[in-house]
Amino acid sequence: MFGFSNPKTAPATPSEKPAVTTPKSNEPHPLDALTGGAFSAHTAGERAQRIRDWLVTNPSYEQMHEVFQELNGRDRGAAKPLREKLDELKRTKGAEIIAAEWARKATALLALPKLNMADAMAWQRDAAKAGAPLSKEPLAALKVQLADRVKGIEDLQHRVQVQREAAVLLAQRIEVLSTKPWRDAQAALEVLGADVKHWQDQATELASDTNWTSVDGKYPTMLDSSRGQLLVVWDAFQAALALTVAADADAAAPLPPVNVWADELRVARGVPLEAAKSDRPAKQAKAPVDPALREAANKAVQEALTKVEQEVAEGHGKASAGAAAALRNALKEHNRLVDDKLGNAAQAALAAAGELEGWQRWRADQLREELLIKAEGLLKRPDGHALGGRKMQDTLRQMREQWKQTDQGGVPNHALWKRFDDACNEAYKVVEAWLDKVKTDAVAHKAQRLALIEEVKAWAAENVTAKDGDWKGFSRILHQFGDRWRDAGHLGEKAFAEMQPLWKEAIGLAAAPLENLQKASVDRRHAMIEEAKVLGAAPVLRIDAVKALQQRWQAEAQSVPMDRKFEQKLWDAFRKPLDDAFNRKTEEREKSAAALSDRDRMVLEAAKALDAANASGDAQKIRAAMAGLEAALRGQALAQAAVNADKAEAVAQSAVQAESQAAAPVTEVSEENPAPAQAESAPEATETVANAEPAAEAAPVEPPKPVRKPVVAMRGDDRPGMKKAEPVQAGRGGKFGDRKDGPRTPRPGDNKFEPRRDERGPRDGGRDGGRDAGRWGDRPAFEDRGPRLGDAAFRAQRDALENAQHALKKLAAQAHGEVLTDLLTAWEKRDVAQLPSVQALGHGVNPATRSAWSQSISAPAKADDKAAGEALLRLEIAAEAPTPAELVSARRMLQLQLLTKRNDPSPAQTWAQDTAKVLASPFDAGNARRMQTVLKVLLKR
Repeated sequence: MFGFSNPKTAPATPSEKPAVTTPKSNEPHPLDALTGGAFSAHTAGERAQRIRDWLVTNPSYEQMHEVFQELNGRDRGAAKPLREKLDELKRTKGAEIIAAEWARKATALLALPKLNMADAMAWQRDAAKAGAPLSKEPLAALKVQLADRVKGIEDLQHRVQVQREAAVLLAQRIEVLSTKPWRDAQAALEVLGADVKHWQDQATELASDTNWTSVDGKYPTMLDSSRGQLLVVWDAFQAALALTVAADADAAAPLPPVNVWADELRVARGVPLEAAKSDRPAKQAKAPVDPALREAANKAVQEALTKVEQEVAEGHGKASAGAAAALRNALKEHNRLVDDKLGNAAQAALAAAGELEGWQRWRADQLREELLIKAEGLLKRPDGHALGGRKMQDTLRQMREQWKQTDQGGVPNHALWKRFDDACNEAYKVVEAWLDKVKTDAVAHKAQRLALIEEVKAWAAENVTAKDGDWKGFSRILHQFGDRWRDAGHLGEKAFAEMQPLWKEAIGLAAAPLENLQKASVDRRHAMIEEAKVLGAAPVLRIDAVKALQQRWQAEAQSVPMDRKFEQKLWDAFRKPLDDAFNRKTEEREKSAAALSDRDRMVLEAAKALDAANASGDAQKIRAAMAGLEAALRGQALAQAAVNADKAEAVAQSAVQAESQAAAPVTEVSEENPAPAQAESAPEATETVANAEPAAEAAPVEPPKPVRKPVVAMRGDDRPGMKKAEPVQAGRGGKFGDRKDGPRTPRPGDNKFEPRRDERGPRDGGRDGGRDAGRWGDRPAFEDRGPRLGDAAFRAQRDALENAQHALKKLAAQAHGEVLTDLLTAWEKRDVAQLPSVQALGHGVNPATRSAWSQSISAPAKADDKAAGEALLRLEIAAEAPTPAELVSARRMLQLQLLTKRNDPSPAQTWAQDTAKVLASPFDAGNARRMQTVLKVLLKR
């Protein structure tokens, strides 16, 4: 808040007079009236509004600047619009200055009588880089004028080329007419003259164009040359045609110089054609020229021409200009002596050199400006980070080389070179700082490497061998020395070449003990490789020897460290012969396993037959095929058992013969208790066999199998989960486990003083006694199931059996569904014929039950909903099936009633009778669904 308002005056005392104490008044600010009362405003918002209103009146720049100076120190918020306005005026003024400068340049270019195409085309690009407002006047108009001027010049040059081609075509038309009859040429004379006149008018129009002075110098020369050649040909054609017309009118007139027309006139005068050709005037021979002079002139022009063509091909504008000048001088000097072909080639080369010179000058300036922008931007990168020393050095070197190449191909530009050189020198300061740092670091790195060499030498003197035999630690330290050498910093090529031999000598001295040990280890490993080759080549592979050799290799590898790659090569050479031997053994095993035995072949055939039966979907075929597969498996086992029995019988007979010869008593084997008799006769038989003939010694002695008595009567095991066909296992009886059949025989191991099972002898039932003694002697021996099946046969029979069981389950489910459907259909239609048979209904339904169901279906339906509903509830309780929600209460009530009737049969026992009651009732769709749910469970029990 500024104190622009009048302060309150102190109240006057009664003794004072008002006239004497007049209040002190402040004069208004000098700029208050100018700004519309901005300085006398009471609030900042009011003051800012008055400033904005004053700015609408467009005050002058000086007034705004003065007001801003006064107001900015008191109220910056109110001075903000003034600041923005002044900044805008400054920008506008700066843009106007730049626009005026580039407008002046454009006006100067347009005022030139000969406009430089390169400068005119570069004006717009340079003005845009300088920030000139090209979209505003007057630069917009000047830009259009320059573009139109450049376009007019380019169009004028193009029209000159078109005129040159038109002149060539007109000359060709004239030459073609000179080869046709003269009357055709006379008929086309008027049209041809009009075309020539039109061409001359167009050429004159081109020369009178305002931009004609601005075209390249080669185009006026081109147009004048075309005009001269066309007029020469046209004048000669007119003169020859006039002579032809005169000779046709007067036979004494001379013939024209055109051979075709002259021959035509001779024929018209009656002169034979052969005589006419002989009367042709011979061509005037040129004056003889000294061959030496002609050769010297051609050589001088050819050398100058070759130089021009070479410079033009390489694009050197500056060099090509000098070569073109030398070629022009050579042509001026030897023009009359040079061949026409060589002269035409020289003119074409001069034209190409002229085009290259103009283009090269403009292109060279473009390349220089691009290099200048790059040089000035080396220290002003967008990311704010300057290039590193090495990168900066390479960049500056490349840019200077590019500038030199540009100067070789065009005229030098000294102003641009000065700016480019200053920018490069400024950027080179970064390179100088980097070079100083590199030198300092090189001295430090050299000292660090020398210290490392001395450290390695001292360590080598102290560690002639590994401490505690730890050669791995010895090798690890050497690797650490190598890592430190590699990380010791950068050195120059010369310094590194001096340091490297010293380092190799020191590290070689330190690694000498390890290298000697490695050399001896390599010799030992080569010896083990030879041993491995011998073991691998042996006909029988010794696994124990291979394991021992591998353990020796591992011990050697763990004790002596070596280079990983070299050690891997040795290991590969060591394991190769062993791997080959194991692979050979594996191949032999696979070959033997691949050969199918008779048993495998029979099992495979039975498995294929079972697969075919599974595919047929016939349960009887599947069961028959399963029986065939089981028979194939059992048949081979029985055959093997028969062979073993024959062997045992032969051994027994030989033993009997031996005993009879020895006149020793033989104890008969009792059928009631075969094991003791066999156990008692075993030693005697063994002794007898030992004294028998050599043929008996060769045969293996196998005791005959004990023949088990057929079971006459036994008690079936009717416990849940047990099979009734198997006898009940003897269990403990009595309250405290006293056996009813007598006291329990103490088992081995119950007495701690009794030897263990594996410590007892043959008579005690130990391992050596087998299954013929002690408590374990009561058990029968394992049945010999014959040789083991091959992998292919085993997998085939297993998969076939699994698929058969799955197919039978699927067929049973389908059959069960069909049975239920037929049963419900018979109920619905009251047709006994559709009721399934006893076999189809399953083992849970006997003939009496089916007869009751058939009577219920055949009898007329009884509308007893209560009995049928209760029967359905009993069936759902028996099957443990869910009950509809509306009947849940009735089911609970029925269950309570059943609990009170303990002696009545349960629903699970009377489900057949309940089913008969439901079938006797009328058919109902809801009851049918409930019946299907419960019978699906009950029929499977």
